[in-house]
Amino acid sequence: IWIFHGFYAEEDLVGNLAIMSTSERIKAIQKMPETMKKKREIRNKVLKEITKKSGHHSTQFSGCTQCLQGAVVSFRRFGNTLSEYFHLLRFWHKTLKIIGAEFGTSVLSYFIFLKWLLTFNIFSFLINFSFITVPQFVAAEPNNLSFTGLELFTGAGYFQQTVLYYGFYTNATITKIENGPSYNMQLAYIFTVGIYFVICFLILLFSMAKSFCRNFLSPQTYSGNASKLLCTWDFNIINEKAVKLKQKNLSTQIKEDLTEVNQEVLNFSVSERVVRIVIHLVSWIASLGTAVAACAGVYFLSINNLKLFVKGHKNDLESQAAMLVLPIVASLLNAFIPFFYSWLGHLEKFQTPGHHVYVTITRNIVLKISIVGILCYYWLNIVSASESQCWETLVGQDIYRLVLVDFIFCLLGSFFGEFLRRIIGTTVCVSLGLPEFDIGRNVLDLIYAQTLTWIGILFSPLLPGIQMISFSIVFYVKKVSLMMNCQPPRKVWRTAQMTTSFMFLLFFPSFIGVLSVIGVTVWRLKPSEECGPFRGLPSMYAAVSKWIKILENYTASEWVVWIYHNLITSVLFFFVLSVLALIITYLYWQIIEGRKTMTKLLRKQIIN
Repeated sequence: IWIFHGFYAEEDLVGNLAIMSTSERIKAIQKMPETMKKKREIRNKVLKEITKKSGHHSTQFSGCTQCLQGAVVSFRRFGNTLSEYFHLLRFWHKTLKIIGAEFGTSVLSYFIFLKWLLTFNIFSFLINFSFITVPQFVAAEPNNLSFTGLELFTGAGYFQQTVLYYGFYTNATITKIENGPSYNMQLAYIFTVGIYFVICFLILLFSMAKSFCRNFLSPQTYSGNASKLLCTWDFNIINEKAVKLKQKNLSTQIKEDLTEVNQEVLNFSVSERVVRIVIHLVSWIASLGTAVAACAGVYFLSINNLKLFVKGHKNDLESQAAMLVLPIVASLLNAFIPFFYSWLGHLEKFQTPGHHVYVTITRNIVLKISIVGILCYYWLNIVSASESQCWETLVGQDIYRLVLVDFIFCLLGSFFGEFLRRIIGTTVCVSLGLPEFDIGRNVLDLIYAQTLTWIGILFSPLLPGIQMISFSIVFYVKKVSLMMNCQPPRKVWRTAQMTTSFMFLLFFPSFIGVLSVIGVTVWRLKPSEECGPFRGLPSMYAAVSKWIKILENYTASEWVVWIYHNLITSVLFFFVLSVLALIITYLYWQIIEGRKTMTKLLRKQIIN
């Protein structure tokens, strides 16, 4: 009887909902104390009921009205089904929840950042493949070089005559049909890369602003633990595993907040302060000296690397292996020096884990950006002036090898740095215990890899596709290594602002530095005479100037010429933009200071 009663009650509910307007029906379903799965079932039944009623009353409507109503209902059902599938396709959503519950928001911030970079590279690959690589397939000539397998590691040989590198792309206007529409490869190449970097700039600014507002300016950040404890539980969760995961997640967040509130301020004597200052100074001198020595080694090694190419290398095993010396040495420096920086951080004995992580990140970013800067100087001033037939392809090959070897070292770092450390800490030296996940080192590895990818886009348009695959593998390897080998941080601490800091480091100095490198390449350097889409031109940008001169002869294109002369090439326009950016930055900092003052007052009132 109870089952039949529930069945008829649900039928009445569906009938009542079918009578309501669309907005009223949505609100009514949202307010039901049911699970999301049950709500979706009720919604689908209501839509079927509406479709049946429209069929029964078809004689009251004209044919056009009936078709329109049916199309609207079908479109709505299709939209609802599509949104459900998109919800299911939110890859790694459950994994991120488990990581946040087990290891806290500090470790979670790394995986969120990695996922964000992966989506970034997917977008980059789709843009370059659609507008640069696909048109080149139409005009591509057959590749006469043989594939040996070593090219996967060196990027040379067979890959030189493929769409992977700049030198393979044509400078001709591609026409598939005679007297049909044409495709200017020069303009496509430079505009695709240019517009891509503009979109990246806007996405980075928007992401930083969104993360900044959420973590620094949102009133929820200052609402204390009472609302988190009493008002954040989702009563639609009925699955036992989901309930336990949610409980653990909330528990970890509250512990982080309480640790920050109850943080003790240590009082040191004068002699202790002097000792701490001396230790900090010696650590900084040691870290900066190590970075300078690493850069010098990379520079002299790169000079020897160029001599190998100028003399003309053979495709034997020895010459192929010699190409990998520079990326292996650079990756070794990037892999082992951060361990030295972590040891310095432990020696300095910071009061909070947050200070330790930020100092370690700062030292690592100085090291990695310095190495990238030395390599860029080598590429733009030495390789570009060399006797090579296609210096752009040489730069692309160097970056390909750097990206590949860095990926291999990242995987090896998870094995030797975390797996073997766990074996040693649990069997040989039990006092060491399980290792903690090194957030600073792993985040800087991602920023370094993404910086290389951005620089390489101009010389190897498909490099984001390679980075997309490597980031996907890194995510799974790091997740497994974290779950099997690492322990949660010994000191729980809140790091809501960490993701904002990661994005800022990706923007500056990484992205801004890449824009400088691309700007010098496009405006100042002379392209190779025998390869690439800009062969025979004084600079890559000359293709745009040449196109604008052609447009000046057409009255329909006057607006394009006006934008070019009055905005793109106008110093005043960019000066005004810079002033506006400075004013907005100043206002943001004023808001931050006001929020901090408000927070202190609220905390005093809560304590009182």
